[in-house]
Amino acid sequence: MKWNRSNAIGLAKAACSQCHGEGIRRSEHRELEAPCNCVFRAVFRACYNRFRECSVASLIGTVSPEFSRGPDGRQTFGRKREEYMADFCLVSRRMLDEGENRVFRYHFLLGADWRLCTRQLKMDRGTFFHTIYRIQQKLGRAFADLQPYALYPPAEYFYGVVTRSELGPIPVAPQRQGGRPLAFPLPLTA
Repeated sequence: MKWNRSNAIGLAKAACSQCHGEGIRRSEHRELEAPCNCVFRAVFRACYNRFRECSVASLIGTVSPEFSRGPDGRQTFGRKREEYMADFCLVSRRMLDEGENRVFRYHFLLGADWRLCTRQLKMDRGTFFHTIYRIQQKLGRAFADLQPYALYPPAEYFYGVVTRSELGPIPVAPQRQGGRPLAFPLPLTA
């Protein structure tokens, strides 16, 4: 994903102490701008919420049509929900080290709260939450920067990007003589 101020500000946390709600941080020794960590945590939460929606038992197993681009416009069938869940888990497993992966599995995949996780993983509360924030930042960046098909935004993963050329010409409403459009177009008579 190409990060700029306009797409980062919508994801930024308003009370962030690093970017102050702007979504972009400037490095002090260089004039480079980069997305803030609160933006990557928001990206992770959006992808995780979609993962949880996909994992609902009543939705598993449905097949959805997918239109392929090209001159034929062929239609294939796929299981986008299952593919998204598999991609989410595989990217997470590849990006995290062993300790972070254990925390990720217990807390995010199995749904254990922080008390159970800290007891099972034998870590204190502060270390647990710092690990959670680090996991969210790593995976948020990975989900947004994944090529060629990023997991963020989830709508593009499921439905693709519709360009203006694919929509065709814009229909024009019929006009009255005064220049105002008709409320309901009249049928053409032969």
